[in-house]
Amino acid sequence: KLAVSSRQDSRIPFLKKFFFSVLLLVISILFFALPQPNIFSVQGFPLFAYIAFVPVFLLVRLVSWKEIWLYGLLYGIGAYCLFTYWLATFHPMGIFVISFMYGLYLMLTFPLLKAVNSFFPKYGWIAQWVVLCAYDYVKTLGFSGFHYGVMAYSHWRWLPMIQCTDVLGIWGLDAFILFFSAWISILIVDTYKSYNADKNISWIKYLFISAKKHLVSISIWIVALASILIYGFVSPVDYSNDKAVQVALIQQNSDPWVGGVKTYKKDLNTLIRLSDEAIKNNPEVDFVVWPETAFVPRIEWHYKHRYDREKFELVEKLLNFIDNSSVPFLFGNDHGIDGYTSDGQYGVIDYNAVLLFRPEVNVIPPEPEVYSKMKLVPFTEYFPFDKVFPKLYKLLLNGDTHMWEPGLEPVVFDIDGLKFGTPICFEDTFGFVCRRFVNAGANAFVNLSNDAWSKSLACQYQHLSMAVFRSVENRVPSVRATTTGQTAVIDPNGKILAMAEPFIETYLIGNIPVRENMSKTIYTKYGDYVGVFFAILSVALFIAGFAIRVIKKKK
Repeated sequence: KLAVSSRQDSRIPFLKKFFFSVLLLVISILFFALPQPNIFSVQGFPLFAYIAFVPVFLLVRLVSWKEIWLYGLLYGIGAYCLFTYWLATFHPMGIFVISFMYGLYLMLTFPLLKAVNSFFPKYGWIAQWVVLCAYDYVKTLGFSGFHYGVMAYSHWRWLPMIQCTDVLGIWGLDAFILFFSAWISILIVDTYKSYNADKNISWIKYLFISAKKHLVSISIWIVALASILIYGFVSPVDYSNDKAVQVALIQQNSDPWVGGVKTYKKDLNTLIRLSDEAIKNNPEVDFVVWPETAFVPRIEWHYKHRYDREKFELVEKLLNFIDNSSVPFLFGNDHGIDGYTSDGQYGVIDYNAVLLFRPEVNVIPPEPEVYSKMKLVPFTEYFPFDKVFPKLYKLLLNGDTHMWEPGLEPVVFDIDGLKFGTPICFEDTFGFVCRRFVNAGANAFVNLSNDAWSKSLACQYQHLSMAVFRSVENRVPSVRATTTGQTAVIDPNGKILAMAEPFIETYLIGNIPVRENMSKTIYTKYGDYVGVFFAILSVALFIAGFAIRVIKKKK
C-alpha cells in the first residue's frame, strides 16, 4: 500500500506539469490568432500582439528536450489551423499543407529557442527574442514564403505606430512588438523562481524586484516606443498639392468556384454594367480597374486561334466594349501565349497576368501592355518540384488548381503621368515584391485581388492589413480592386481613405496622387535589412553559444 501510494504521489507533479504545458499550448495558439483579423473579429485585437508569445517562451522553458519537438509541431499546426482556417475552403489540401508546413518549421524553432536559452543562462530571454525575430523573417523566404502571421501586421489601423516601416520595414516593428513578450516572460520566470524558493515574501514583491532587475532593457524599449510615436506624427508625407488621377475600381462579387462559358458571360455583363455606371456617374474617371482574372478566357490566344467559338465571341464582345470606351481598362486575365514552357515543351504558356488596354490603340487586334505575376502562390499556382515529387504534383492538380509560369520583370504602366506597378493578389503581402516596382519607376500600386474563394471576411481583412504596409514602406498610394472585398483606396501614409462594402456588386471611385518628385525611402533602397540582421545575429548567437558550451566541457 505504501509503494502504491508513493507511485501515485510521484505522478502528481508530472500530471501538473503536463496539464500546465497543454494549457500553455492552447493559450499560445489562441494568442497567435487574436491580434490580427480573425474568426472572432475582422479588426483583430492588436494589444494581444505584445503578449502573444509569452506562453510560447514559458512553454519552451517548461517542457523537456524529448517533448519540445512535439509541442513545436502541435503549436505550428494549431496556430495556423485557427488563424488561416479559411484555407479549408480554398483547396482540399490548403489547410493541411500550410498548417503541417508551419508545424515542421516550429518543430525546429522550438528546440532552437530552448538551446539559446541554455547557452546564455543570464540573457537567454534576449537570445530567444532574436531567434523568434529571425524565424518570423526566414519563414517568408523562398518558394513557400508566407507573410500571414507576422505580428507587426496587427497594427495596420494604428497609423502613428506603422510610419517607422518606411525606415525599418515590417521587421523593425515586428522586433519591437516581440520584445515585450520576451520581457514579460522573464519577469514571470524570475518571479516564480524567487517565490518558489522563499514563500515568506509576497510574489508581488518578487515581481517588482524582477522588474527592477530588468529595468534597463524595458527603459530602452520605452525610449524606442517614444521614438516610434514621435516619428509617426512627424513623418507622414503631404500629398495635398499633388496632381491626382481618378480611378474606378470594380467589384463584381462573382464566385470563382463556378466556371464555364455561361458564368464567364454573366461576369462580363456585370463588369460592363458596373463600368458603364462608374464612367457615366463620374466623367472625370481616367481609367477603370477590374480584379484579378476578372475575365477568364485567354484573350490573345482565343482571338488568334478561334477554336472555341463561344469563348471567341466573349473575347470579341469584351474588346468591342473596351475599344468603344472613353478610358483605358486594366484587368486580370489568364494570359496564354504560344511558346516553350520551362520544361522545354512547346504549347500554351499560361501567366496570371494584368493587361492594360487603351481604346483605339491596342485593343483590336489585342496587343495589350502586360505584367505577369512574379510571386505565385505556392502549391496552388506554382510548384517547381513536379519532377522531384510527381505524385504530390498530380495530387495538387487534381485539387482544382491552375499552375502558371512566373513572370520575370516588374512592369510599370503609365496613365496620365501616374506610373504604377500592379502586384497581383498574394504579391502585395511581400515587401520585396512591391519595392521592385518602385525601384523600377512606379509611384503608386494598383493591386488586383481575388480572395472570393475564401468566403471569409477575416481572410480579406488579413490581406488588406498587409497591403497597408506596402504603401507606408515606400510612401506611395495604392488602390485595390477585388472580386468580393476589400476594394479600397490607401494613401502614402497607410490611411484607408475609402473602402467598398464587401460581398456586393459595386464600384469605388478613388483619387490617386501622382508623386512625381518623391524620394525613395530607406526601405525602398535597402529592403528587408532588419530581417537579414536578425537572421545573421541568430546564427551567430547559436554558433557562439555552442562554442562556449564545448569549451566549458573541455575545461
